[in-house]
Amino acid sequence: MSGTLQLRAAQIPQEFSARVAFDAPMSKYTSWHAGGPADVFFTPRDVTDLSSFLRQLPADAQTLWIGLGSNLLVRDGGVRGAVISMNGTLGTLERVSATRIHAQAGVPCARLAKQCVKWGLGPAEFFAGIPGTLGGALAMNAGAWDGETWRHVIEVDVLDRHGMRRTRPYSDYEISYRQVRGPADEWFIAARLEFERRPAVNDAAIRELLERRKATQPIGEWSCGSVFTNPPGEHAGRLIEKAGLKGFRIGDASVSEKHANFIINHGAARAADIEALIVHVQRTVAEVHHIELKTEVRIVGVPA
Repeated sequence: MSGTLQLRAAQIPQEFSARVAFDAPMSKYTSWHAGGPADVFFTPRDVTDLSSFLRQLPADAQTLWIGLGSNLLVRDGGVRGAVISMNGTLGTLERVSATRIHAQAGVPCARLAKQCVKWGLGPAEFFAGIPGTLGGALAMNAGAWDGETWRHVIEVDVLDRHGMRRTRPYSDYEISYRQVRGPADEWFIAARLEFERRPAVNDAAIRELLERRKATQPIGEWSCGSVFTNPPGEHAGRLIEKAGLKGFRIGDASVSEKHANFIINHGAARAADIEALIVHVQRTVAEVHHIELKTEVRIVGVPA
């Protein structure tokens, strides 16, 4: 690892050493199990610890925030700067009124769905189909089964690059399909979400949705979830399948035979193989259907 932008151990204050790993292989922290090392991998204790860490980072150090590592492809050369992990931290989830909840960014979406069912709130079952944390769901307006995250957002708590915390209303953001536009250099740390009272809802609703997902998606294999967003009036998976790409393989990565909008790492795929397969799918669909597929997955880092 080289380059002037590399964040080095000497630049990290000693007070964070117990929660920092250096040259951390991102293949351990992503659902595709691929990707090179991060200069610094930090797991904060709480919001105060996170704020302090951000304030003491060098001003030119880049940051990448991750939850469960889904919807993310890290290139084989790794990530310069600091990766901040929400997995296992910022996990507060509480009901604050009859129909409103407060959830921090590290809460897994599946947990949010199950707890809302216990509280008799909905429609929240769709969160069970999002393979990540609330922070990631907020960042991309994640959705499943016709539900979308930001339909329920009242306000969010954010941290900026200087570790300053503020609360922002829904109106501070432009929300669209799988896109959220708001103030730059801020990250979501919590949200207040509004639902309806649905006392009749129970775990059977989630089980039914998960069974449907299991029947149609390659659950249990190494993937990132859906790779491409659906074009207007179309389904990316259908376009890829009709282009004859199911099963197409580069290295140890292939287009899923079960659902063509998934790319599978069969065990030894490099990030470069996965990215090359993404580009091949885009080019082929453009040639066959004259439609440009846009990635839902976020691609970060530097090549090997």
